[in-house]
Amino acid sequence: MARILILALVFALLSWWLHRRLVRATDLRRGWRIAAALVVVAGGVLTVIGAGSGSVFAPAWARLPAFAGWVWAGTVFYLVLGLLPLAVLCVVAAVVRRIRKRERRSRRAVRIATAAVVLAACGTAGYGVTAAASPSIVGVRIPLDRLPPGFDGVRIAFVSDLHVGPSRGAGFTQKVADLVAAQHPDLIAFGGDLTDGTVDRVGDTLKPLAPLRAPLGVFGVSGNHEFYSDDAGRWLDAWQRVGIRPLRNARVSLVRNGSRIDLAGIHDYSGRSPNAPDLKAALAGHDPRAFTLLLAHEPRQALATNRRGAGPVDLQLSGHTHGGQLWPLRYLVPLQQPSVEGLAWVDGTAVYTTRGVGAWGPPMRVGAPPEITLLTLVRTAATRK
Repeated sequence: MARILILALVFALLSWWLHRRLVRATDLRRGWRIAAALVVVAGGVLTVIGAGSGSVFAPAWARLPAFAGWVWAGTVFYLVLGLLPLAVLCVVAAVVRRIRKRERRSRRAVRIATAAVVLAACGTAGYGVTAAASPSIVGVRIPLDRLPPGFDGVRIAFVSDLHVGPSRGAGFTQKVADLVAAQHPDLIAFGGDLTDGTVDRVGDTLKPLAPLRAPLGVFGVSGNHEFYSDDAGRWLDAWQRVGIRPLRNARVSLVRNGSRIDLAGIHDYSGRSPNAPDLKAALAGHDPRAFTLLLAHEPRQALATNRRGAGPVDLQLSGHTHGGQLWPLRYLVPLQQPSVEGLAWVDGTAVYTTRGVGAWGPPMRVGAPPEITLLTLVRTAATRK
Protein backbone atom coordinates (compact mmCIF):
# COMPACT_ATOMS: atom_id res chain seq x y z
CA MET A 1 0.00 0.00 0.00
CA ALA A 2 2.89 2.35 0.76
CA ARG A 3 4.24 1.95 -2.79
CA ILE A 4 0.83 2.88 -4.21
CA LEU A 5 0.68 6.03 -2.07
CA ILE A 6 4.18 7.04 -3.17
CA LEU A 7 3.24 6.47 -6.82
CA ALA A 8 0.08 8.54 -6.31
CA LEU A 9 2.19 11.41 -4.97
CA VAL A 10 4.67 11.14 -7.85
CA PHE A 11 1.90 11.21 -10.45
CA ALA A 12 0.17 14.11 -8.68
CA LEU A 13 3.38 16.12 -9.06
CA LEU A 14 3.85 14.93 -12.66
CA SER A 15 0.25 15.85 -13.47
CA TRP A 16 0.79 19.35 -12.08
CA TRP A 17 3.97 19.76 -14.16
CA LEU A 18 2.34 18.37 -17.31
CA HIS A 19 -0.58 20.76 -16.87
CA ARG A 20 1.84 23.68 -16.71
CA ARG A 21 3.76 22.51 -19.80
CA LEU A 22 0.80 21.40 -21.90
CA VAL A 23 -1.78 24.00 -20.88
CA ARG A 24 -0.33 27.10 -19.26
CA ALA A 25 2.89 27.32 -21.28
CA THR A 26 0.94 27.03 -24.54
CA ASP A 27 -1.95 29.29 -23.45
CA LEU A 28 -4.58 26.92 -24.83
CA ARG A 29 -8.16 27.95 -25.32
CA ARG A 30 -10.64 27.10 -22.60
CA GLY A 31 -12.06 23.96 -24.22
CA TRP A 32 -8.62 22.50 -24.89
CA ARG A 33 -7.51 23.40 -21.35
CA ILE A 34 -10.38 21.45 -19.84
CA ALA A 35 -9.81 18.44 -22.11
CA ALA A 36 -6.07 18.35 -21.37
CA ALA A 37 -6.66 18.65 -17.63
CA LEU A 38 -9.18 15.78 -17.69
CA VAL A 39 -6.77 13.52 -19.60
CA VAL A 40 -3.89 14.25 -17.22
CA VAL A 41 -5.96 13.70 -14.07
CA ALA A 42 -7.74 10.60 -15.36
CA GLY A 43 -4.44 9.12 -16.53
CA GLY A 44 -2.91 9.60 -13.10
CA VAL A 45 -5.87 7.92 -11.37
CA LEU A 46 -5.78 4.97 -13.78
CA THR A 47 -2.03 4.55 -13.21
CA VAL A 48 -2.58 4.31 -9.45
CA ILE A 49 -5.21 1.62 -10.10
CA GLY A 50 -2.65 -0.14 -12.28
CA ALA A 51 -0.10 -0.10 -9.47
CA GLY A 52 -2.60 -1.76 -7.13
CA SER A 53 -4.06 -4.27 -9.57
CA GLY A 54 -3.03 -7.79 -8.67
CA SER A 55 -2.16 -7.04 -5.08
CA VAL A 56 -4.63 -4.51 -3.59
CA PHE A 57 -7.31 -4.42 -6.29
CA ALA A 58 -8.92 -7.48 -7.85
CA PRO A 59 -7.88 -7.84 -11.51
CA ALA A 60 -11.42 -8.97 -12.34
CA TRP A 61 -12.45 -5.30 -12.42
CA ALA A 62 -9.09 -3.51 -12.30
CA ARG A 63 -7.24 -5.13 -15.23
CA LEU A 64 -8.74 -2.97 -17.98
CA PRO A 65 -8.28 0.37 -16.18
CA ALA A 66 -4.84 -0.87 -15.06
CA PHE A 67 -3.87 -1.51 -18.68
CA ALA A 68 -5.00 1.99 -19.66
CA GLY A 69 -3.22 3.51 -16.66
CA TRP A 70 0.10 1.80 -17.40
CA VAL A 71 -0.13 2.82 -21.05
CA TRP A 72 -0.60 6.38 -19.83
CA ALA A 73 2.46 5.98 -17.58
CA GLY A 74 4.52 4.93 -20.60
CA THR A 75 3.16 7.88 -22.58
CA VAL A 76 4.10 10.23 -19.73
CA PHE A 77 7.63 8.80 -19.81
CA TYR A 78 8.03 9.91 -23.43
CA LEU A 79 6.21 13.20 -22.80
CA VAL A 80 8.72 14.02 -20.08
CA LEU A 81 11.64 13.04 -22.35
CA GLY A 82 10.36 15.48 -24.96
CA LEU A 83 9.01 18.29 -22.79
CA LEU A 84 11.99 18.64 -20.45
CA PRO A 85 14.42 19.87 -23.13
CA LEU A 86 11.65 22.06 -24.53
CA ALA A 87 11.12 23.59 -21.07
CA VAL A 88 14.86 24.26 -20.77
CA LEU A 89 14.88 25.99 -24.17
CA CYS A 90 11.92 28.15 -23.11
CA VAL A 91 13.71 29.20 -19.92
CA VAL A 92 16.89 30.02 -21.85
CA ALA A 93 14.89 32.03 -24.40
CA ALA A 94 13.13 33.96 -21.61
CA VAL A 95 16.47 34.81 -19.95
CA VAL A 96 17.93 35.99 -23.27
CA ARG A 97 14.89 38.21 -23.90
CA ARG A 98 15.23 39.81 -20.47
CA ILE A 99 18.93 40.47 -20.96
CA ARG A 100 18.25 42.05 -24.34
CA LYS A 101 15.12 43.78 -22.96
CA ARG A 102 12.93 42.48 -25.75
CA GLU A 103 9.19 42.02 -25.58
CA ARG A 104 7.67 38.59 -25.08
CA ARG A 105 6.98 36.85 -28.38
CA SER A 106 3.96 34.87 -29.49
CA ARG A 107 3.56 31.37 -28.05
CA ARG A 108 2.91 29.94 -31.50
CA ALA A 109 6.35 28.28 -31.68
CA VAL A 110 5.84 26.76 -28.21
CA ARG A 111 2.44 25.41 -29.24
CA ILE A 112 3.85 23.82 -32.39
CA ALA A 113 6.80 22.25 -30.55
CA THR A 114 4.54 20.99 -27.76
CA ALA A 115 2.08 19.48 -30.24
CA ALA A 116 4.99 17.72 -31.98
CA VAL A 117 6.16 16.25 -28.65
CA VAL A 118 2.63 15.07 -27.78
CA LEU A 119 2.17 13.42 -31.18
CA ALA A 120 5.60 11.75 -30.96
CA ALA A 121 4.93 10.49 -27.41
CA CYS A 122 1.51 9.10 -28.29
CA GLY A 123 2.85 7.52 -31.49
CA THR A 124 5.73 5.91 -29.62
CA ALA A 125 3.35 4.61 -26.95
CA GLY A 126 1.06 3.12 -29.59
CA TYR A 127 3.99 1.42 -31.28
CA GLY A 128 5.22 0.11 -27.91
CA VAL A 129 1.85 -1.42 -27.02
CA THR A 130 1.67 -3.19 -30.39
CA ALA A 131 5.24 -4.48 -30.11
CA ALA A 132 4.78 -5.77 -26.56
CA ALA A 133 1.66 -7.71 -27.55
CA SER A 134 3.51 -9.66 -30.26
CA PRO A 135 6.19 -11.94 -28.75
CA SER A 136 8.20 -14.07 -31.14
CA ILE A 137 10.60 -17.00 -31.09
CA VAL A 138 14.26 -15.97 -31.27
CA GLY A 139 16.62 -18.79 -32.21
CA VAL A 140 20.13 -18.72 -30.73
CA ARG A 141 22.93 -21.20 -31.34
CA ILE A 142 25.52 -21.47 -28.56
CA PRO A 143 28.76 -23.46 -29.06
CA LEU A 144 30.18 -24.87 -25.83
CA ASP A 145 33.52 -26.60 -25.23
CA ARG A 146 32.43 -29.03 -22.52
CA LEU A 147 29.02 -30.01 -23.82
CA PRO A 148 28.72 -33.84 -23.75
CA PRO A 149 28.11 -35.64 -27.08
CA GLY A 150 24.59 -36.74 -26.15
CA PHE A 151 23.49 -33.12 -25.67
CA ASP A 152 24.85 -31.87 -28.98
CA GLY A 153 21.92 -30.07 -30.62
CA VAL A 154 19.69 -30.02 -27.51
CA ARG A 155 16.98 -27.36 -27.80
CA ILE A 156 15.93 -25.29 -24.78
CA ALA A 157 12.91 -22.99 -24.72
CA PHE A 158 13.81 -20.22 -22.28
CA VAL A 159 10.95 -18.03 -21.04
CA SER A 160 11.46 -15.19 -18.58
CA ASP A 161 9.72 -12.04 -17.31
CA LEU A 162 6.16 -12.92 -18.30
CA HIS A 163 4.78 -10.36 -15.79
CA VAL A 164 1.13 -11.36 -16.16
CA GLY A 165 -1.48 -10.35 -13.61
CA PRO A 166 -2.09 -6.60 -13.26
CA SER A 167 -2.72 -5.53 -16.86
CA ARG A 168 -2.46 -8.82 -18.75
CA GLY A 169 -4.34 -12.00 -18.00
CA ALA A 170 -4.37 -15.67 -18.92
CA GLY A 171 -4.91 -14.81 -22.60
CA PHE A 172 -1.34 -13.52 -22.91
CA THR A 173 -0.03 -16.57 -21.03
CA GLN A 174 -1.89 -18.80 -23.48
CA LYS A 175 -0.25 -17.02 -26.42
CA VAL A 176 3.18 -17.66 -24.90
CA ALA A 177 2.36 -21.30 -24.08
CA ASP A 178 1.20 -21.93 -27.65
CA LEU A 179 4.41 -20.47 -29.09
CA VAL A 180 6.56 -22.62 -26.80
CA ALA A 181 4.60 -25.81 -27.45
CA ALA A 182 4.86 -25.34 -31.22
CA GLN A 183 8.69 -25.54 -31.00
CA HIS A 184 8.69 -29.02 -29.37
CA PRO A 185 11.79 -28.21 -27.27
CA ASP A 186 13.81 -30.82 -25.38
CA LEU A 187 13.79 -28.71 -22.22
CA ILE A 188 11.64 -25.79 -21.04
CA ALA A 189 13.15 -23.33 -18.54
CA PHE A 190 11.43 -20.37 -16.84
CA GLY A 191 13.69 -17.58 -15.62
CA GLY A 192 11.45 -15.89 -13.05
CA ASP A 193 9.17 -12.82 -12.82
CA LEU A 194 6.23 -14.75 -14.23
CA THR A 195 3.62 -12.65 -12.42
CA ASP A 196 3.01 -9.38 -10.60
CA GLY A 197 0.67 -9.67 -7.64
CA THR A 198 -0.37 -12.17 -5.01
CA VAL A 199 -1.05 -15.86 -5.56
CA ASP A 200 -4.69 -15.43 -4.52
CA ARG A 201 -5.37 -12.60 -6.98
CA VAL A 202 -3.36 -13.53 -10.07
CA GLY A 203 -2.33 -17.17 -9.60
CA ASP A 204 -4.91 -18.28 -12.18
CA THR A 205 -3.06 -16.38 -14.94
CA LEU A 206 -0.47 -19.18 -15.05
CA LYS A 207 -2.94 -22.00 -15.70
CA PRO A 208 -2.33 -22.04 -19.50
CA LEU A 209 1.24 -23.22 -18.77
CA ALA A 210 -0.01 -26.49 -17.26
CA PRO A 211 -0.15 -28.50 -20.53
CA LEU A 212 3.50 -27.73 -21.42
CA ARG A 213 5.70 -30.81 -21.59
CA ALA A 214 9.28 -31.51 -22.66
CA PRO A 215 11.34 -34.73 -22.72
CA LEU A 216 13.91 -33.35 -20.25
CA GLY A 217 11.35 -31.56 -18.10
CA VAL A 218 9.97 -28.11 -17.25
CA PHE A 219 11.93 -26.15 -14.64
CA GLY A 220 12.07 -22.63 -13.24
CA VAL A 221 13.71 -20.27 -10.75
CA SER A 222 12.39 -17.31 -8.81
CA GLY A 223 12.77 -13.72 -9.96
CA ASN A 224 12.65 -10.57 -7.88
CA HIS A 225 8.94 -10.07 -8.53
CA GLU A 226 8.11 -13.37 -6.87
CA PHE A 227 9.28 -11.64 -3.68
CA TYR A 228 7.52 -8.29 -4.15
CA SER A 229 3.83 -8.98 -3.65
CA ASP A 230 3.78 -12.34 -1.93
CA ASP A 231 5.96 -14.95 -0.31
CA ALA A 232 8.30 -16.44 -2.92
CA GLY A 233 7.80 -19.89 -1.45
CA ARG A 234 4.05 -19.65 -2.07
CA TRP A 235 4.65 -18.59 -5.66
CA LEU A 236 7.02 -21.47 -6.32
CA ASP A 237 4.43 -23.84 -4.83
CA ALA A 238 1.89 -22.36 -7.26
CA TRP A 239 4.31 -22.98 -10.13
CA GLN A 240 4.56 -26.60 -9.11
CA ARG A 241 0.79 -26.94 -9.33
CA VAL A 242 0.91 -25.94 -13.02
CA GLY A 243 3.74 -28.32 -13.83
CA ILE A 244 6.84 -26.13 -13.41
CA ARG A 245 9.44 -27.75 -11.18
CA PRO A 246 11.08 -24.97 -9.15
CA LEU A 247 14.79 -25.22 -8.44
CA ARG A 248 15.22 -23.72 -4.98
CA ASN A 249 19.02 -23.60 -4.74
CA ALA A 250 19.00 -27.11 -6.12
CA ARG A 251 20.19 -29.17 -9.08
CA VAL A 252 18.99 -32.14 -11.07
CA SER A 253 20.81 -34.48 -13.43
CA LEU A 254 19.49 -34.66 -16.99
CA VAL A 255 20.27 -37.62 -19.24
CA ARG A 256 20.08 -37.59 -23.04
CA ASN A 257 21.50 -40.07 -25.54
CA GLY A 258 23.70 -41.66 -22.88
CA SER A 259 25.22 -38.37 -21.67
CA ARG A 260 24.51 -36.43 -18.47
CA ILE A 261 24.57 -32.76 -17.49
CA ASP A 262 23.62 -30.98 -14.29
CA LEU A 263 20.86 -28.37 -14.35
CA ALA A 264 21.07 -26.06 -11.34
CA GLY A 265 18.87 -23.19 -10.23
CA ILE A 266 19.26 -20.52 -7.56
CA HIS A 267 16.93 -17.96 -6.05
CA ASP A 268 17.00 -14.38 -7.25
CA TYR A 269 19.73 -11.97 -6.17
CA SER A 270 17.20 -10.05 -4.05
CA GLY A 271 16.11 -13.11 -2.07
CA ARG A 272 16.59 -13.20 1.67
CA SER A 273 16.76 -16.15 4.06
CA PRO A 274 15.36 -18.77 3.72
CA ASN A 275 15.16 -17.90 0.00
CA ALA A 276 18.58 -16.28 -0.47
CA PRO A 277 20.56 -17.40 -3.54
CA ASP A 278 23.11 -20.08 -2.66
CA LEU A 279 24.99 -21.59 -5.57
CA LYS A 280 27.24 -23.59 -3.29
CA ALA A 281 24.19 -25.34 -1.83
CA ALA A 282 22.74 -25.84 -5.31
CA LEU A 283 25.92 -27.60 -6.46
CA ALA A 284 26.52 -29.61 -3.30
CA GLY A 285 27.85 -33.02 -4.31
CA HIS A 286 28.29 -31.91 -7.89
CA ASP A 287 31.09 -33.47 -9.93
CA PRO A 288 33.13 -30.47 -11.22
CA ARG A 289 33.91 -32.45 -14.37
CA ALA A 290 30.21 -32.51 -15.30
CA PHE A 291 28.74 -29.87 -17.61
CA THR A 292 26.62 -27.41 -15.61
CA LEU A 293 23.72 -25.31 -16.87
CA LEU A 294 22.56 -22.68 -14.36
CA LEU A 295 19.25 -20.83 -14.17
CA ALA A 296 19.62 -17.50 -12.33
CA HIS A 297 17.21 -14.61 -12.84
CA GLU A 298 19.77 -11.78 -13.01
CA PRO A 299 22.95 -11.67 -15.14
CA ARG A 300 24.92 -10.20 -12.23
CA GLN A 301 24.55 -13.52 -10.43
CA ALA A 302 27.32 -14.74 -12.71
CA LEU A 303 29.87 -12.55 -10.92
CA ALA A 304 32.69 -14.46 -9.26
CA THR A 305 31.71 -13.37 -5.75
CA ASN A 306 28.52 -15.45 -6.00
CA ARG A 307 30.40 -18.41 -7.33
CA ARG A 308 33.42 -18.62 -5.02
CA GLY A 309 34.03 -22.21 -3.99
CA ALA A 310 30.90 -23.49 -5.73
CA GLY A 311 32.53 -25.04 -8.79
CA PRO A 312 32.41 -24.19 -12.51
CA VAL A 313 29.30 -23.16 -14.42
CA ASP A 314 29.41 -23.64 -18.20
CA LEU A 315 26.33 -21.63 -19.19
CA GLN A 316 23.98 -19.37 -17.23
CA LEU A 317 20.52 -18.40 -18.48
CA SER A 318 19.13 -15.12 -17.15
CA GLY A 319 16.48 -12.48 -17.79
CA HIS A 320 15.48 -9.49 -15.65
CA THR A 321 16.82 -6.70 -17.88
CA HIS A 322 14.00 -6.71 -20.50
CA GLY A 323 16.69 -5.38 -22.86
CA GLY A 324 15.80 -1.99 -21.37
CA GLN A 325 12.10 -2.39 -22.38
CA LEU A 326 11.62 1.31 -23.16
CA TRP A 327 14.32 3.08 -25.13
CA PRO A 328 16.61 4.71 -23.94
CA LEU A 329 16.53 2.84 -20.60
CA ARG A 330 18.78 0.12 -22.03
CA TYR A 331 21.70 2.52 -21.56
CA LEU A 332 21.09 2.54 -17.80
CA VAL A 333 20.98 -1.26 -17.41
CA PRO A 334 24.81 -1.65 -17.41
CA LEU A 335 24.92 0.41 -14.21
CA GLN A 336 23.46 -2.65 -12.46
CA GLN A 337 23.96 -5.64 -14.75
CA PRO A 338 27.00 -6.96 -16.66
CA SER A 339 24.82 -7.92 -19.64
CA VAL A 340 21.80 -6.26 -21.24
CA GLU A 341 20.80 -8.92 -23.76
CA GLY A 342 22.25 -11.77 -25.78
CA LEU A 343 25.34 -13.88 -25.17
CA ALA A 344 28.18 -12.44 -23.08
CA TRP A 345 31.09 -13.67 -21.02
CA VAL A 346 30.99 -12.69 -17.35
CA ASP A 347 34.00 -13.67 -15.26
CA GLY A 348 34.71 -16.58 -17.58
CA THR A 349 31.14 -17.87 -17.68
CA ALA A 350 28.94 -17.81 -20.77
CA VAL A 351 25.73 -15.93 -19.89
CA TYR A 352 22.72 -15.65 -22.17
CA THR A 353 20.38 -12.80 -21.16
CA THR A 354 16.94 -12.86 -22.73
CA ARG A 355 14.93 -9.67 -23.27
CA GLY A 356 11.98 -11.52 -21.77
CA VAL A 357 8.52 -12.07 -23.15
CA GLY A 358 6.36 -9.71 -21.09
CA ALA A 359 6.57 -6.16 -19.79
CA TRP A 360 6.69 -4.69 -16.31
CA GLY A 361 4.60 -1.59 -15.63
CA PRO A 362 3.66 -0.10 -19.01
CA PRO A 363 2.61 -2.96 -21.35
CA MET A 364 4.94 -1.44 -23.94
CA ARG A 365 8.27 -2.24 -25.57
CA VAL A 366 10.30 0.24 -27.57
CA GLY A 367 13.64 -0.86 -28.99
CA ALA A 368 13.52 -4.15 -27.07
CA PRO A 369 11.04 -6.55 -28.72
CA PRO A 370 9.71 -9.40 -26.55
CA GLU A 371 11.27 -12.78 -27.09
CA ILE A 372 10.88 -16.43 -26.24
CA THR A 373 14.40 -17.75 -26.69
CA LEU A 374 14.97 -21.10 -28.38
CA LEU A 375 18.54 -22.03 -27.51
CA THR A 376 20.37 -24.75 -29.42
CA LEU A 377 23.47 -25.96 -27.60
CA VAL A 378 26.19 -27.43 -29.80
CA ARG A 379 29.66 -28.82 -29.24
CA THR A 380 32.46 -26.68 -30.59
CA ALA A 381 34.51 -27.89 -33.56
CA ALA A 382 37.51 -28.47 -31.26
CA THR A 383 35.38 -30.63 -28.94
CA ARG A 384 34.05 -32.70 -31.83
CA LYS A 385 37.56 -33.75 -32.97
